[in-house]
Amino acid sequence: MPEFEKRERAEATIKEMGLSDAIDTRIGGWNVKGLSGGQKRRVSICIELLRRPRLLFLDEPTSGLDSAASYHVMKRIVGLAQHERISVVASIHQPSSEVFELFHNLCLLSCGQTVYFGSISSANEDIEQGFAKEAINVLVEAYETSDISRQVKQFVDEIKLQNGRLEKKGKQAGLIRQCAVLTRRSCLNMFRDVGYYWFRFGIYVALCLCVGTVFHNIGSTYSSIQARASVLVFISSFMTFMAIGGFPSFVEDMKIFTREHLNGHYSVAAFVVGNTISSFPYLLLVTVIPGAMAYYLVGLQQDASRFAYFVLLLLSCMMLVESLMMTVATLVPNFLVGIIAGAGIQGIMILNDGFFRLPNDVPKVFWKFPVYYISFQRYANEGFYKNEFEGLMVPDGQSGQIRGEEILRRVWQMEMGRSKWGDLGVIIGMVVVYRLMFWVIVMAADVLKPMSRAILARLATRRTNVED
Repeated sequence: MPEFEKRERAEATIKEMGLSDAIDTRIGGWNVKGLSGGQKRRVSICIELLRRPRLLFLDEPTSGLDSAASYHVMKRIVGLAQHERISVVASIHQPSSEVFELFHNLCLLSCGQTVYFGSISSANEDIEQGFAKEAINVLVEAYETSDISRQVKQFVDEIKLQNGRLEKKGKQAGLIRQCAVLTRRSCLNMFRDVGYYWFRFGIYVALCLCVGTVFHNIGSTYSSIQARASVLVFISSFMTFMAIGGFPSFVEDMKIFTREHLNGHYSVAAFVVGNTISSFPYLLLVTVIPGAMAYYLVGLQQDASRFAYFVLLLLSCMMLVESLMMTVATLVPNFLVGIIAGAGIQGIMILNDGFFRLPNDVPKVFWKFPVYYISFQRYANEGFYKNEFEGLMVPDGQSGQIRGEEILRRVWQMEMGRSKWGDLGVIIGMVVVYRLMFWVIVMAADVLKPMSRAILARLATRRTNVED
């Protein structure tokens, strides 16, 4: 479909749903009021209507709305459905008489059993026959023996014989198009949401200024060995730990993703790619500027290539933590519990990074194998240490000098068989692994959730039958 036709369809849908006055208003969130509840509900429906589906399912489209807003929303949906020849299936609890009269057919359920299924015009007469009885099961039997029930069953049998499928009016956008749209939308959302990166950016700048003044120009004395390691550990630990601060905003994105993915708008891969690309420039910003302030104020090795590696490794660590929190979000959708879980995981990783407890002193049971070897902070620290100490000459406190490589082996008990680029490769590999874990968990949930609900429904039905 050409771009101008897409825009025309979007504008027509907005107009049909009565949202023209709010076209330049943001949806809103925790920091911006934005649209009203009824307008937000209509926006959600507009998103589904954009594809002009042949069959549209709406679950409680009037939930949380007053009677006037409910009637307005449903009237717009009915009008658009008639114009575009869309079949609408909506579940509504206790609709008003005005909303009820907008429907053409009614499926009335009681305890999971069909009480009535037919046209609205015949509903009152048929139901009144059942309500003369006292028990619900008699009401169900009254429907099953009615002429309307026989007509419905005959119509269903005819459809089965035809073996037909819904007419397809178009095809889904390709992966590249999905990624492009999601990247643009996510990037815009991150720019507008202060809590995503901007607030953290201010905290990073302030803390790196503090680090730069406390460790200002540490020099190359023997005492600078401990100071250099402390600075590097603090920067990597604090900046990666603070990366969980964007978790609440990501949880809001996950709610939108869950709804739109289940409705078939785009794939999990498109969401992962879009989120990765859109977050990269912001992560680069919050890494380069605060990192440069701390790096040069402290007086670490004045070499452009070493600073570039420092930024690249720090950026990779930030991406890794965000990937980890993506995985946490799929398992713990509540943002408060997710932050606590993420902070706990981060604490364990920092505890086993080889600084607070030297590698040879870490207890071998559990903490050394496997925690120490899967801790990303361990590989981050090794990369930072090697980048800073390799090629450095420090007075040994007596009459000679000690090489940086010797410091890494003797003082920090570092494994020298792997270069700093190898440590960076491990971090990048972990980024990929965590993003793949997110993809696998979401795909598994798509399969397991319907199965679990079906099993629970069967158990509930059996329990009801036993009680009866």
